[in-house]
Amino acid sequence: MQARRGRRVPSLRALPFLFIVAALLGLLPLLHSHGLQHMLTSEPPYRDPAVLSAIEPGDVTAAPPDVSQEIRPLTNHSSPGHSKPRKAFPVLGIDYTHVRIPFEISLWILLACLMKLGFHVIPSVSNIVPESCLLIVVGLLVGGLIKGVGESPPILKSDIFFLFLLPPIILDAGYFLPLRQFTENLGTILIFAVVGTLWNAFFLGGLMYAVCQISGTGLNHIGLLANLLFGSIISAVDPVAVLAVFEEIHINELLHILVFGESLLNDAVTVVLYHLFEEYANFDQVTVTDIVLGFLSFFVVSLGGVFVGVVYGVIAAFTSRFTSHIRVIEPLFVFLYSYMAYLSAELFHLSGIMALIASGVVMRPYVEANISHKSHTTIKYFLKMWSSVSETLIFIFLGVSTVAGQHYWNWTFVISTLIFCLIARVLGVLGLTWFINKFRIVKLTPKDQFIIAYGGLRGAIAFSLGYLLDYEHFGMRDMFLTAIITVIFFTVFVQGMTIRPLVDLLAVKKKQETKRSINEEIHTQFLDHLLTGIEDICGHYGHHHWKDKLNRFNKKYMKKCLIAGERSKEPQLIAFYHKMEMKQAIELVESGGLGKIPSAISTVSMQNINPKALPVERILPALSKDKEEEIRKILRNNLQKTRQRLRSYNRHTLVADPYEEAWNQMLLRRQKARQLEQKMNNFLTVPSHKLDSPTMSRARIGSDPLAYEPKSDSENLPIITIDPASPQSPESVDLVNEELKGMSRLPPSPEEEEEEGLVMHVKESSSPGTDDVFTPGAGDSPSNQRMMRCLSDPGPRPDPEEGEPFIPKGQ
Repeated sequence: MQARRGRRVPSLRALPFLFIVAALLGLLPLLHSHGLQHMLTSEPPYRDPAVLSAIEPGDVTAAPPDVSQEIRPLTNHSSPGHSKPRKAFPVLGIDYTHVRIPFEISLWILLACLMKLGFHVIPSVSNIVPESCLLIVVGLLVGGLIKGVGESPPILKSDIFFLFLLPPIILDAGYFLPLRQFTENLGTILIFAVVGTLWNAFFLGGLMYAVCQISGTGLNHIGLLANLLFGSIISAVDPVAVLAVFEEIHINELLHILVFGESLLNDAVTVVLYHLFEEYANFDQVTVTDIVLGFLSFFVVSLGGVFVGVVYGVIAAFTSRFTSHIRVIEPLFVFLYSYMAYLSAELFHLSGIMALIASGVVMRPYVEANISHKSHTTIKYFLKMWSSVSETLIFIFLGVSTVAGQHYWNWTFVISTLIFCLIARVLGVLGLTWFINKFRIVKLTPKDQFIIAYGGLRGAIAFSLGYLLDYEHFGMRDMFLTAIITVIFFTVFVQGMTIRPLVDLLAVKKKQETKRSINEEIHTQFLDHLLTGIEDICGHYGHHHWKDKLNRFNKKYMKKCLIAGERSKEPQLIAFYHKMEMKQAIELVESGGLGKIPSAISTVSMQNINPKALPVERILPALSKDKEEEIRKILRNNLQKTRQRLRSYNRHTLVADPYEEAWNQMLLRRQKARQLEQKMNNFLTVPSHKLDSPTMSRARIGSDPLAYEPKSDSENLPIITIDPASPQSPESVDLVNEELKGMSRLPPSPEEEEEEGLVMHVKESSSPGTDDVFTPGAGDSPSNQRMMRCLSDPGPRPDPEEGEPFIPKGQ
């Protein structure tokens, strides 16, 4: 037992590193086959000698047979004279060349997943260093290990990157793109993506050409077009690097969509500039016609990529309309149509990234309305999985390719590239933001500008474009690649590692993890409709106006063609509710419990079972021509001048209404009268007194007969019973009998009133046509009102608004 206790059990956190070490050791026996480089380089496929020997001599593709390897007819080994030593049946054999390519691909993917798992197991490492930095470090270690054993490490080929690794990342970003934030900031994103990228490319290319012209640098042979081509490669912000860093720091939605949207949309500018300067480098002289055609190619590449993506997105949505009986293949249509859009755009040298984004954005609302919930979950997690694996492989192979590639280091060129990249980014963001803030309602603060400038990361797209350069026309390709890798490492390591502390230091707003409630969604749609109406009234065709036009077109035409069933006519939530209500009603009918339906069940089920006839449309009253012309004149004078500038006014220039003061006084008097009447009704309400038992009444009368004996001359007055035990109690006053004097009797004189005490008078009814509020009666004086209040119960609390007692002193 003591020996067992003395042993140290390895921690669970070390298990991923043990798997990583095991994977690296598993790579060593395979290095003699040159690793993945055979797959990435072009070489003839493997030919088995037995297969080659089986080719008939008459085949035009077969080489002449060798004399030593002449084809011999099959003979019977059992015949005499032809005996051959018989080999044992191979129970176990090894044929690695047969499974080499898929085996090595699976091993690299497994290594990438184990690396990703190991980084997230230890939070102390992942909180300090971004995942992309750690993956590049792993790639450097693996590349150094492969090179240390005498083998050549695999290099990330451009075709592998652009055709297999990049599409899953862009499709995941485009399919789940936050469309509302993207469309609301589309103008800002386009300015940063187009104007900002052009500024970076020409500013950097021009300054690098000036550096190359300095004597003593050894760069005098590099011309202007080569420097402009290098500037177009290094100026674009990389979407893979931005996604990898910004998703870890959880920046707010505005900054995330600005930087990430810029990285997505600048692909068209990068592709155009790259092919433009590459073609210009082959020309002896660049004319004005070439420049104009190059400018037009930008619109062709960008808009052509968007058009291809929209076409494939509509086809995918239309196809998903008929998949209700085959739910298994629904996710496959999303992946295939998106990938076909990307390949079709690359076929015509259009922007494949723009095509992927357009196809994902167009197909998503219609596809999700047609497919099942399980298919939606499959699409979501499959895209997340493949984008994560592709991103991991890109950064690992970026590190491996750094070790395997050929480099030419020039201090002047590399350091100047790094410094000018930072300066161009900062100046571009500051200048464009100053211009953009003139038109934005929500201004970009200096903190936002700093994060946008600091988040301009470079990645594998720049490396792959540099790797595509031809040695024949660009002999300085190795130096370009060295400078590109230096800029990538600086932006990913230095800026990527320090952006999280800077965000916390500057107190930049973070992303809200909670989803918006239904109440917020309803109010957001209400505000959208309100702003759309305001824009229509003002005659301003703004963002909400065109959004409303697009929604109307979508609801009237697109949904009817691309969404199956009743879901094209009503929202998905309401359709699901109606479906559940219909299901519940059918179950109740089939079970025979229709007569026992509780009252809590809504009437939607009954409406679905017994549908009501459509209501008859209300007949509008006919208007005369004069009335119609008058209405048109009013509308023409007030609503059709929306394009004119309205005259500004303020409260000092408005014309005063002469009747406004009189109306205000009348309304105030009426309001005070209503309040007074309400208070009078409250005071005249007397709570019923609990009658005493006969025994208690006889006891009280016997104790003090004089107090309860009525006067002879007060037979017409109410008899008031007073409790002597508590004369100050408000409940001790009981109105036993009350008879009012007749209408024909004359009002008593003041002397009689003093002898008889307080007498209640009935208010004379007002004649029809008179105002009870503004026509005061004979007994509506303040003294009479106070005397009337004395006969009522003042209540447990005095009126806080009354400034004097009910009965003034001295009365």
